[in-house]
Amino acid sequence: MISREPRYLVLAIYLQKRGFAFTLFEGQLAAVDWGVQEVRSGNKNAVCLSRIDSIFALHEPDVLVLQDTSENDAHRAPRIQELNARVAELADQRGTLVRTYSRGQLFGYFASRGATTKQSIAETIAKQIPALNLYLPPARKAWGVEHPRMGIFEAAALAWMFFQSSESNRQAA
Repeated sequence: MISREPRYLVLAIYLQKRGFAFTLFEGQLAAVDWGVQEVRSGNKNAVCLSRIDSIFALHEPDVLVLQDTSENDAHRAPRIQELNARVAELADQRGTLVRTYSRGQLFGYFASRGATTKQSIAETIAKQIPALNLYLPPARKAWGVEHPRMGIFEAAALAWMFFQSSESNRQAA
């Protein structure tokens, strides 16, 4: 009989104006699924929750990581703040551990490693996780809008924060 270590899945979700992006990790550098879900019409929050629930049902993650939208530095729309809270409630209902990190924590951690912009954070992650390198969006022009795929790297950065925390080491043991 083959003995396998128990899987430990971390799902990170980054909510966006037109939907959400997610990354699913089975270890710090082992991304197993990722994507962007766009929702352009209807009740965006209801559609996002339904799609997120499908991801929970498919993968059954052990931990959900979200941006802390209660912080003053979050600058998130009220709709996104409400959706963030409802996603956390959904995870709680499924018995999934929820962890949040603020923008300040995220940028502070990556700045200490020389990445001070969203683009440089995404490039840092892409170098460490080659599977995501193909999804690295081009650098944003000052007059342009952010590429939707940047959300994948926002979610990956949240997961990275979880893996760097001492708490994740205790939870995984």
